[in-house]
Amino acid sequence: MEKSALQIIKKLHQNGYQAYLVGGCVRDLLLKIKPKDWDIATNAKPEEVQKLFKKTILVGAKFGVVIVRLGKKNYEVATFRTDLDYKDGRHPASIKFSTPEEDAKRRDFTINGLFYDPIANKVIDFVGGEEDLKKGIIRAIGEPEQRFSEDKLRMLRAVRFSARFNFQIEPKTKSAIKKHAQEIVEVSPERIREELIMIFTQKNPDLGLELM
Repeated sequence: MEKSALQIIKKLHQNGYQAYLVGGCVRDLLLKIKPKDWDIATNAKPEEVQKLFKKTILVGAKFGVVIVRLGKKNYEVATFRTDLDYKDGRHPASIKFSTPEEDAKRRDFTINGLFYDPIANKVIDFVGGEEDLKKGIIRAIGEPEQRFSEDKLRMLRAVRFSARFNFQIEPKTKSAIKKHAQEIVEVSPERIREELIMIFTQKNPDLGLELM
């Protein structure tokens, strides 16, 4: 893994905090794909993260997110959290700091809900993501309709991941997308455009179009 990301995790550990790689970078490592971004989750609060590192940017104080800059690269360090009261079809109105397990359960799909502890060289899986990676399945974490009611853009993300990795969308997840597809218009056109660009510039854009 990238040395700077490991350095951040080691420093958090040395100061008594939990810290893991999380999300897409863990998924990609398990799929033998080089990650583009290295996101870190920790039980350290934002102000505690800021005290440990010289160059930081508090970009999401409301969501417990700090950007740590090492060398010429930025690394997102987020406090474990639970999202509360989604109101705009995209973002939580508020959060509360929580545990790794609760943090995993707020995420979109099982393959994106994995943690990796590089100190112990151990994958931490609260949501069955490892098994779904092996089987090639896109599955919403928990209740699909709830996941998509929280964040409508997740419906397009399911298509993107399915096409990119040539994974099947699990039937219950697929059914929920079909049921709520018209609600995608609640998301800003700019974010929809960004998602569509990613679908059509990655592997298997024809499959992405067919799925949509």
